[in-house]
This record gives sequence, C-alpha cells and structure tokens, in this order.
Amino acid sequence: MTPLRVFRSLAVAEAITWVCLLAGMFVKYAVGTTEVGVQVAGPIHGVAFIAYCLATVVIGVDQGWSRGRLVLGLAAAVPPLATVWFERRVEKLGGLDDAWHSREDSPTAAQRAVCWLLRHHRQAIVGFVVAVAALTGIALLAGPPVG
Repeated sequence: MTPLRVFRSLAVAEAITWVCLLAGMFVKYAVGTTEVGVQVAGPIHGVAFIAYCLATVVIGVDQGWSRGRLVLGLAAAVPPLATVWFERRVEKLGGLDDAWHSREDSPTAAQRAVCWLLRHHRQAIVGFVVAVAALTGIALLAGPPVG
C-alpha cells in the first residue's frame, strides 16, 4: 500500500469512529437511554485513534514533513473529522503522495528506520498491531479521557 492510501484509510476510519462515538455520547447524555453506543464505539475509536497517530509519525517521517506538520497531523486526531481535513490539505500541498521516500541511504536515522519497516513489512505489521494493542491496553488502564 502507498503512504497516501494508508494515511487516507486511517484518517477516514478515525473520523468515522469519532462520529460513532459522538452518536453514542448523544444517546447516553442527551437522550439518557443507554450507554451501549459509548461502550462499543469508545474502544473502537481508541484503536483507530492510536493507529492513526502511529501511522502519522511513520508516514510523516517518510514523506519528510516538518515537525510542525507532524504535530498538526497528530493534533488533528483530537477534534472530530479533522483527520480528513488534514489528509486532504497535506495531499493538496504536495506533502503526501503515492511513493514511499525512505531509502537505506536516507539522511536521517528515522527515515532509515522507516525503510527497514518497508523492507520487512510482515514484521512491521506485527509490530504495528502489537504497538496499537499495547497502547490501547495502557489507555484502558488509564481510564476514559473524561470522568
């Protein structure tokens, strides 16, 4: 998969799960009938949020984003639907395309690490899943973001 497809897929997934969580919160707090929406959408959104953030770092390093753009990409995961806006904006500005840029002789250690991940994609996928699961577990131990 290309960096554009990976990033777009995760940006949309994060936005959709945000909408589902907001709908669940509406039913829980405004209607006051059930918590099921929050109980189901909350963990799913948490996984999508963490996956988006990890992919943002990897793809941002690969695509040569500035620190400011990388931080903005991470911050876009917080307001609802901002990940889709960010993905479209970065693509429009030429910061996200169909080719992976990291090579073995890339100038930074971070880009060389991304190159290793791309060459060892099976291990990278396993590592990504383990990282998402571990970070999700930590988040579940910490509790929900609001009381």
